[in-house]
Amino acid sequence: MEALLSPDFPFDPSVAIGASSAYWVGPRHLAGDDGRPYDAVADRLSGIGWTSLTVVRGRRELDEPLEDHQVLRSTVLHISPDGLRWAQWVLSDEPFHLGGLPIAWQVSARSDVSNPLADWSAYFTRDVPGEFIADLLVALDACGQPSAVSAGPEVVLDSVAAHGWLRDADQPHAAAMHPTFTSRLSLGEVPPLIQDSDPRALTVEAEEPGATGWQAWAELGMGASYLWAASFSASVPHGLVAAFASSLSSTAPVLRRVLPESTRDKLLLAPAS
Repeated sequence: MEALLSPDFPFDPSVAIGASSAYWVGPRHLAGDDGRPYDAVADRLSGIGWTSLTVVRGRRELDEPLEDHQVLRSTVLHISPDGLRWAQWVLSDEPFHLGGLPIAWQVSARSDVSNPLADWSAYFTRDVPGEFIADLLVALDACGQPSAVSAGPEVVLDSVAAHGWLRDADQPHAAAMHPTFTSRLSLGEVPPLIQDSDPRALTVEAEEPGATGWQAWAELGMGASYLWAASFSASVPHGLVAAFASSLSSTAPVLRRVLPESTRDKLLLAPAS
C-alpha cells in the first residue's frame, strides 16, 4: 500500500528531522539516501542470503604513537551464493567519480565462476536512494543467468512510462524524464572507466562512438550539479536496468529520517507514525 503524501503538511526546511521522527517522502528520486548509503543496501543483501567480506587496512603516520593508529574500513564485498554476482561498497576506498560525484556502490556479474572478470558492471554515487540499488540487486539475485539478454531497451522506457515519465521528444526510443525534469534516464555512450566485457569499452578510437549503456541522474536544473548519478555498462541486461528504472520512477514514497538539504523544498512529506 502506498502512503499518501500531503503537500499541505507544514515543514520548515531549516529544521532538521529529529532522530525519532520519520516521514514518508516523495518524489523518491529527490529523497536522498537517508544518511545510510551503505546500510540500506547491505541489509537487503543480507536478507536474501548474500555473504560479505570486509577488507580492512590501516593507516599510520610517521612517528605516530600506536594508540593513535587508525584502522579504516576499505572495500566491503557482498557475494551471491552462486558466486556469479557481487556488489562492492567502495566509497571508503578512494573511488573514482561519476558526474563529479564519488562512486559508492559498484555492482557486477559474470556468466562463469571460472572467469575472474565481470561481464558487466553498474555504478551508483552517494545519494542514489538505497531502494533503487536494492531493488536492482534483488532482481539480479532472482535472474537465472545474470549476463543473459532477454529483452530490448524498450522494456526500460516502458517501465518508467508506466509511472508517468515522459519520453524525450528528440530521443523517444532512448531517453525519458520525470515530468518535473529533475531526473533523467538515457541510453548513450558510457563514461570513461566503466568496466565491461564489450571490447569497444577498451579499444574504441577517439573518433569512433563508444559502447552504449544506460545512464540515470538527478539535477535541479540545466547546468546544475548532479544530485546523484548511476551508470550501467554496455552489457548490463535491459531487464535488470528496467528493475532499477521501475524503482526510480515509482510513485510510492520512501521512509526517511534525514532529508537532503538541496531538495527539501521540493519534497512532499507525511508523518510515518
